[in-house]
Amino acid sequence: GGVFMHGPTFMANPLACSVSLASVNLLMQSPWQARVRNVERSLIEHLSPLAKLGSTVKEVRVLGAIGVCEMQEGLDRDGMAMVQRQLVEEGVWLRPFGKLLYTMPPFNCEELEDEHVRRIGEAMYNVASKL
Repeated sequence: GGVFMHGPTFMANPLACSVSLASVNLLMQSPWQARVRNVERSLIEHLSPLAKLGSTVKEVRVLGAIGVCEMQEGLDRDGMAMVQRQLVEEGVWLRPFGKLLYTMPPFNCEELEDEHVRRIGEAMYNVASKL
C-alpha cells in the first residue's frame, strides 16, 4: 500500500454521491451568489489595511469569497506554526501556507456577518504586522 491511498473515497460511493448531490441542491437553492458578493465586499474592506504593511506584505487580493495576503517572504515550518498559534490566540483559525495567509469564509453559512470577516482581517493584520 502506498501513502495517501484514497481510491475508495472517490469511487462513486453511493452514500458520498447522495450527500454531495444533497449539498449541491442546498447550494443551488440558496442565494449563494449574493452571499459571495457580500463576503467579497467585506474581505476587500477588512483586508485592504494589510497592504499598508509593505515591508512585510507583497500583495493583498480578493476574488469572490477568497482573501489572500501574500507576504514578501515565505515562512518555514516553524514560522507557519508560530503564525497559526498567533491567529488562534486572536480567535481565528487560518492556515498559513508558505508566503500566503489566506481565508475562505463560509459563504454558505447564513450566520456569517461582516463582523466575522472584520475579525479575520484584524487578526491577519495583527499577526502580519509582527513579522
